[in-house]
Amino acid sequence: MSLLMSVLMGILQGIAEFLPISSSGHLALFQAFFGMENFEETQAFFTVLLHLGTLISVFIVYWRDIIEMIYEFFAGIIALFSPKRRTRPLPPMRRMVLMIIVATLPLLLVLPIKDRIDALYGNTFFISCALLATGFLLFFSDRLARGKKNAKTARITDALLVGCGQAVATVPGLSRSGTTIAVGMMLGFERKFAVRFSFLLSLPAVLGANILEIKDVAATADSGMFPIYLAGVVVAAVVGYFAIRLVNMLADKGKFGKFAYYCWAVGIVSLIAGIVKFAL
Repeated sequence: MSLLMSVLMGILQGIAEFLPISSSGHLALFQAFFGMENFEETQAFFTVLLHLGTLISVFIVYWRDIIEMIYEFFAGIIALFSPKRRTRPLPPMRRMVLMIIVATLPLLLVLPIKDRIDALYGNTFFISCALLATGFLLFFSDRLARGKKNAKTARITDALLVGCGQAVATVPGLSRSGTTIAVGMMLGFERKFAVRFSFLLSLPAVLGANILEIKDVAATADSGMFPIYLAGVVVAAVVGYFAIRLVNMLADKGKFGKFAYYCWAVGIVSLIAGIVKFAL
């Protein structure tokens, strides 16, 4: 893998991971139509590093929230053993921690069928249809009335439903961020809170998935390629940072649905390209 390819993959990962256009779908289509079908096999370690790069973006943007959540997590554990634990309402950030834990639970249901989901990465027809579905989800969610729920008023059941959306979005082509933000808006979340909750929710999901995967792909790492790997990771982190800022701005202005047209365009083009490729 060349330095240029590392940088291009970093840009693609940074953009698609946070913009509601499905990073997994784009990477799969990129590999399928540009003769890189065995990229995952030969550069699996680099793929994990790219995801960790975009995870760094979330830490940079939401570092204050993350520090407060870590504090409230341990404070909540201590409070469980306090006799006064039922006399006070939960602080907003402690409720946020609880909501993220609850929203992460549906991912456990995905583990038994992970192999079947992984098999879909080679199915360009399915990915194209999933991108079209993502477009419809974004289009209609952006036309809902502005919600008012935030960390203080959102219900635990709301978090569970957003988590179910995240579990469904593990299939390639269906955007994780787009699905979770859209479900949050449908449940009445404030637009900024829906985006914030979605990206904070990505922390345990992405980190957990990569911890489980890195032990299996570490053997594919080439120590001589680390400088090239690092370039892609840095690019993914930087591009991801600006992508998060962009999503926050567009969602707040009610222009989140603009991404629907892009998803429809890519879905239709890739569907036609897949049909032509199959015919030839």
